[in-house]
Amino acid sequence: MFRRIFGTDKSQAADVAETALTQAEVASGDTATVRRIVARLEAMPPQQARLVASAAYTLARAANADLDISTTETEAIERELQAHEAIDEATAILVAEMAKLQARTVGGTEDYVVTREFAQLATEQQKADVLRACFVVSASNGIISAEESTEVNQIAKELGLDDDVVSDIRAEFHERLSAVQEVRRLAGRS
Repeated sequence: MFRRIFGTDKSQAADVAETALTQAEVASGDTATVRRIVARLEAMPPQQARLVASAAYTLARAANADLDISTTETEAIERELQAHEAIDEATAILVAEMAKLQARTVGGTEDYVVTREFAQLATEQQKADVLRACFVVSASNGIISAEESTEVNQIAKELGLDDDVVSDIRAEFHERLSAVQEVRRLAGRS
């Protein structure tokens, strides 16, 4: 069909169109699943849905600090979103993907606005949990880079957490900080 439309000299365009159609047909089998997930999010009270969405975005923001959200970071975001049983695995996957897309494309001022919205909606314990989750996501590859550390520090500030709480959480991840690992590496050379 596409070869008729595009002609034989445009076979590459026909192949692309055919592939897109095939993928759309395959994806339509998943449409019911996606609709169920969206319905579940829509069934949440609006404040809870905003809390979940803003938490997911904040985690994606931490992951994107080095301008790359790896597979291990994505998996960590998904696990952290499920940690307190607020959402199931399928919903966590969808929410994580949406948050990653937003973090990659919007960023900047939106980072601050979304994190502040989360801070307004969340309890002190939820704020601490999200900060800890930001560290977990950043450390998912074994090391927290300087960029990630800086971003998580900024998130902590925007969450308005007590300095002692932030210090306690940061201490849990002390050995994963790239600066600490570099000092240990250099000390081992001496």
